[in-house]
Amino acid sequence: METLMSLVTFKIGNELYGIDIMEVREIVRLTEVTPIPNCPSFVDGVITLRGEIIPIVDLGKRFHFQPLEYTEEDELLRGIIIINAEDMIIGVMIDQVNRVVNISYDQIQPPPQVIAGIGAEYIQGVVKTENNLLIILNIKKLFSRYELLQLTGRA
Repeated sequence: METLMSLVTFKIGNELYGIDIMEVREIVRLTEVTPIPNCPSFVDGVITLRGEIIPIVDLGKRFHFQPLEYTEEDELLRGIIIINAEDMIIGVMIDQVNRVVNISYDQIQPPPQVIAGIGAEYIQGVVKTENNLLIILNIKKLFSRYELLQLTGRA
């Protein structure tokens, strides 16, 4: 029997990424982010979601991508994926939510050493799709324990 993984797919810039759906709590529209002083450079600030304060990480900054200029139309497509990372709730800013896809574990290939400037340590694997590569992010390795503690103000 074939084992499937469900991924929430999204874009950052022109690249397609996926996160295991079991690690995604919800997806929300981009909202006003309140800046927080002395945060790591890839943290845009925090949002309040139903009374809960959630740190917001910009993966584009995390991966050292060139900042993008967004049109009004682009802004409407942007959002935040709320994830569980090491028992902490974090929001990940994305450029465009794509869809949920089911892939077979057999389709997942090990990551090349570097994909578009992202270190292989952040990547669980890659899947070739019809048009491009789907990069599966490893949420557990996206942030060090220290960075997670910084995000939650416990460092």
